[in-house]
Amino acid sequence: MSDPAAAGALPLAGIRVVDLTRLLPGPLATQHLRELGAEVHKVEGPAEQGQDDGARHLGRTEAERSRGEPGLMFRHLNAGKTLHRLDLRTPEGVAGLHTLLQDADVLVEGFRPGVMDRLGVGWTELHARYPRLVMCAISGYGQHSAWAHRAGHDLNYVAMAGVLEQLATHEGEVITPNFQIGDLMGGTQAAVQGILAALLGVQRRGQGRFVDVSMTHEVLRHHVLAGMAVARTGRAPPQGRDLLSGGAPCYGVYATADARHLAVGALELPFWQRLCQTLGEPGWAQQHWSLGQAVGGPEAIALRARLVQRFKSQPLAHWVALFETVDCCVTPVLRLDEALAHPLNARFAHLFS
Repeated sequence: MSDPAAAGALPLAGIRVVDLTRLLPGPLATQHLRELGAEVHKVEGPAEQGQDDGARHLGRTEAERSRGEPGLMFRHLNAGKTLHRLDLRTPEGVAGLHTLLQDADVLVEGFRPGVMDRLGVGWTELHARYPRLVMCAISGYGQHSAWAHRAGHDLNYVAMAGVLEQLATHEGEVITPNFQIGDLMGGTQAAVQGILAALLGVQRRGQGRFVDVSMTHEVLRHHVLAGMAVARTGRAPPQGRDLLSGGAPCYGVYATADARHLAVGALELPFWQRLCQTLGEPGWAQQHWSLGQAVGGPEAIALRARLVQRFKSQPLAHWVALFETVDCCVTPVLRLDEALAHPLNARFAHLFS
């Protein structure tokens, strides 16, 4: 966001956050709050008892070990936070937490439901003692669902939300995405949104709130387009046959001759017509879903097969050059290292350094 040196001008300047979370969703949420100006105090348990943040060890290199520093993931997610070691299973640790909460605005935790209550620092106790405190609990399945106490990871959450089944090839092979939809959208972003709304409520009404973030349910309630298919037909759309999953030739991913890929997003008719003109195929221009071509139907699948062959005839660089000045929503599928080096993302080039 803005220059950290101008933190006093940031919207959350003066907000104090106590972070009990580990790994990815919670730490990234509190890092976003820090980037907005909040002061974040991260609490870990004793390392010798295995109560530290597991992100310290994920992907940790021998060089990092020899320097006595945690792994890059931990350093990235927790840069700029004040770190504390408290064993919350002891009276001394709980007392230390209360010391931090004296002036805190937000507490974020990511334990299984019920753990905070057993430690004596659940919502009921904390709200009575700190009525303006916002408490956010991030869990896989929510505090009160039938699966509240089940373990899970990102893959499980998107599976149970009906999203993973839709991330599939035309042949129905479900992929394992290397983007943590449940953790990041269902956890991180939902927590930030809920915390900001609750802080506004404190400002207006003087009372804190409990923010219950269920990663599975947050993903589920954002599964909007497939949800519309369920509302219309009673079942999810066929894999690879819906408007935005490969059932329309104008919208999809196509392999090139050098085993790279193009993202074709010519969803609206004018974009599709320009794409067809650029390919020298004016006859294709009237074969579009908005003109009555059935999404996922035989004609659409046949035309998609012709596009597959056309794009496989040349390497990625050829197609990038051809469409460079054509306004039709065609872009290369970049690797992350390429994306960071692209002029479009110049201000984020340092993001993972």
